[in-house]
Amino acid sequence: MKIVFMGTPDFSVPVLDALAARHDIAAVYTQPPRPAGRGKDLRPTPVHARATGLGLPVRHPTSLKTPEALADFAALGADVAVVVAYGLILPQALLDAPRHGCLNIHASLLPRWRGAAPIHRAIMAGDAETGICIMQMQAGLDTGPVLLRRSLPINPAETTADLHDRLSPLGATLILQALDHLPDLVAEPQPETGITYAAKIDKAEARIDWTRPAPEVDRQIRGLSPFPGAWCLMGAERVKLLRSHPAQGQGAPGQVLSGLTIACGSGAIAITLAQREGKRPMPPDEFLRGTPLPERLG
Repeated sequence: MKIVFMGTPDFSVPVLDALAARHDIAAVYTQPPRPAGRGKDLRPTPVHARATGLGLPVRHPTSLKTPEALADFAALGADVAVVVAYGLILPQALLDAPRHGCLNIHASLLPRWRGAAPIHRAIMAGDAETGICIMQMQAGLDTGPVLLRRSLPINPAETTADLHDRLSPLGATLILQALDHLPDLVAEPQPETGITYAAKIDKAEARIDWTRPAPEVDRQIRGLSPFPGAWCLMGAERVKLLRSHPAQGQGAPGQVLSGLTIACGSGAIAITLAQREGKRPMPPDEFLRGTPLPERLG
């Protein structure tokens, strides 16, 4: 099939690889290069870099709503567009342009966690499972009917990075199946019940409130790892906490019980990976070497 691919972050790259191996990619759409690093040099997105490596034409318009952008897209004559974590709203004229419309790979079991951060939100909410949906796109936010879905259990110690790395190849597998059987698939409308929204992660959510119960603090740490990274104060130093699990113990919220086991509003958590500012992530024994902790964390 002749496909337009639309994606931006690392999550989208395995999908692009899978499609390029089996289909004709007419163009790759991604977000424009952004300033990054200390020098603030323009850095292409992961999808842009991979598409260039594959020798595919890349487009990065700042808007898809202009007459020029719509005409350029329609002129590609695509059979279908595949969209995964692209980052721009697709107007109705663009959704209607490909012969089979636009298919979205969404990392949740719709209608749960429509929106920008479904992987983070599933872990932070304590969901037992998540998955991938292949959805026929409509103008609403992740409201379209679902063509295929597959579920995955969320493991108790899993971080957003871990779950991301399991869901991304599943998305690639499922979109290939959808394209192979597209004429035979029945699009099922999403249920009207069970709708939740995965709002974009705000950095203000990242500071740990030690008065919360231990399971909630644990899910916050794992759900925000590696980005933006849940954090707390160790004295005057801001430290990111990247992995944890519930532990035995009680104490005042934020009290250091032993090693990197910290009391919460109820129960305690053990930090298994932490990162000082300007340093790499470290396990507890390395993190604590030669650095005494305060009695309580802020």
